[in-house]
Amino acid sequence: MIASTTDSALDAVAGLAMIAGAALMFLAGVGAVRFRDLYSRIHAIAKAPTLGMALISLGGAIALDEGRGKILLAVALIFITAPSAAHFIGRAAYGADDVEHRLDGDDDLAAVVADRAPD
Repeated sequence: MIASTTDSALDAVAGLAMIAGAALMFLAGVGAVRFRDLYSRIHAIAKAPTLGMALISLGGAIALDEGRGKILLAVALIFITAPSAAHFIGRAAYGADDVEHRLDGDDDLAAVVADRAPD
């Protein structure tokens, strides 16, 4: 009787983690559509889905009996690659001529790029 109560509690925690992760993924999609400038959109499509995928994977790791190591490895790889890819996309977009990147604040990267430009 105790094992079934524990299993149902773990299933509930797994379900809540998966629902929270799906909500973050949905909010990231809304942010990508609603935000106006490039960098806000990159932030929305890199940060929230990374955490959302981690929560969905955590729910899967709790719910499944086998394959937890593979799930945790996938989460680690997502945590490494998603922010790095967003950073590289942002830097490439900054240097592109066809991409409009309106900033609401100061452009701190302009001085760094100007110092590194070849003569």
